[in-house]
Amino acid sequence: MTDLRYPIGQFTWDGEYTQEVISSWLDEIEQLPAQMRHAVSELSNEQLNTRYREGGWTIRQVVHHVADSHMNAYIRFKLALTEDKPVIKTYAEDKWAAMPDSVLPVEISLQLLDSLHLRLTELLRPLSQDQLERTFLHPESGEVAINRNIGIYAWHGKHHLAHITSLCQRKGW
Repeated sequence: MTDLRYPIGQFTWDGEYTQEVISSWLDEIEQLPAQMRHAVSELSNEQLNTRYREGGWTIRQVVHHVADSHMNAYIRFKLALTEDKPVIKTYAEDKWAAMPDSVLPVEISLQLLDSLHLRLTELLRPLSQDQLERTFLHPESGEVAINRNIGIYAWHGKHHLAHITSLCQRKGW
């Protein structure tokens, strides 16, 4: 049985951060909004309010979480590009997922992801090797390079997309 928390496994990368690898991850980031929209396009409100696993978030909360998380990532990338090893702020994801805006229609966050991912890829595609190696300091994870963070967020999008698609598959939706 697959661990429903990590339907595609956890992020791991021990390889080189080549231009091909970075470009592939950026392609995944670029494609995520359309994939997310497709995954939820035919779901009813009742289905959107279904938890992807016992104790997990609803599909609606997952969509809003991806927007919240990727907004934070965008800011972290910009901080790393404009400051010397900035210490970034963490946030309480579970508390954010329970805020009043978590009941909004998913289309709100899907539109946000369309724009945000366009900005992300336009920001990150032209970076030089030196820029890709710039870092920020995460209070829990330590020093994180931009190149690695691109991989983390490519994985993060696929990870949450799989929460949605695997639930739909299990339910026969």
